[in-house]
Amino acid sequence: MNTENKHTATNYCELAQPGVRNLKPYLPGKPISELERELGISNIIKLASNENPLGASPLAIAAAKQALEEVELYPDANGYDLKQKLLALHHVDMQQITLGNGSNDVLVLLAETFLAPHCNAVMSQYCFAVYPIATQATGAQLKIVPALAAEHPDMPLGHDLNGMLQAIDDATRMVFVANPNNPTGTAVAAAELRNFVVQVPEHVVVVVDEAYSEYVADADRCDASAWLADCPNLVVTRTFSKAYGLAGLRVGYALSNAQIADLLNRIRQPFNVNSLALAAASAALDDKAFIEASRAMNHAGLQQLQNGCQQLGLQTIPSRGNFVLVNMGGPADGWYQQLLRAGVITRRVGNYGLPDYLRITIGTSEQNTRLLEAMQQIAVQQQSGRG
Repeated sequence: MNTENKHTATNYCELAQPGVRNLKPYLPGKPISELERELGISNIIKLASNENPLGASPLAIAAAKQALEEVELYPDANGYDLKQKLLALHHVDMQQITLGNGSNDVLVLLAETFLAPHCNAVMSQYCFAVYPIATQATGAQLKIVPALAAEHPDMPLGHDLNGMLQAIDDATRMVFVANPNNPTGTAVAAAELRNFVVQVPEHVVVVVDEAYSEYVADADRCDASAWLADCPNLVVTRTFSKAYGLAGLRVGYALSNAQIADLLNRIRQPFNVNSLALAAASAALDDKAFIEASRAMNHAGLQQLQNGCQQLGLQTIPSRGNFVLVNMGGPADGWYQQLLRAGVITRRVGNYGLPDYLRITIGTSEQNTRLLEAMQQIAVQQQSGRG
């Protein structure tokens, strides 16, 4: 057999299943080290990836350091200690919890479990990028429902839940709702969301992604896990990457009825959450003061950024997360590039279909001030250029 050219004759893209061939990779926020290499600058602030500017709980850091002493051992594959904390927090049974390598992991597990080429998944127009990626990777079809208009008085660019209900058909197996939503920051009131969930047919799994829930004030927070007993097709996902400040350790979880959790655990990779992550997440749940401090800083920072943008004549979408979506009044790429040169990393969201917006993470008061000062300088330069 002639093997001289066998390594150049095969187009491996053609061998992949169609859903994967048509995927576009997830675009993360630019790392600080990358900008340092590109521009040769220092003292950079990153306001691109919705990370907690306070870092992580000291209790979580101490627990992770202690776990290092047994790093030669495999993690507890069942995550018993963390699950004990979670069942007390959410009032569920151990059998209703699925742990993941970040909440992205459990979102993918859900898609792999319930979606196939003959199925479809319903999601909002400006939904988290992982939902369409996970769906397309299974070969399932996307049913994307137009979001509410930017001028909508209550929830600009938010989920049109009535439209999503109407999009469900016999082939629908999953519906995704992020509450609050990334990248828009919009949130659905608890009563409205529950009314939606109970109307979804039982053959459709409703995934309510609450990655940013901890940032919502107590009076306004929606905890969909309270509905699990009445809604057997409901799955609630949470993460420790945002308010808990453990993004680098990758740990999240799903709450569902026991049958769904059993299915997810059949395909979950062994030891998908490492020992440091398990220890840190368990300890983080004990540090309620840290979460309160994070929420307070975020609330003040949201007001600071929204007021600052308003003074610059820039419209913001009301946010319940730890970021704000800013309408730059035209293509946002110029603003993005000029902010990079000022040492400030924000997030372009053209890949979400929002080319005129930047998503900006709430930082410390000092970081927010530096951002706004840089934006003011850019605005002045733009005005001078027009003059």
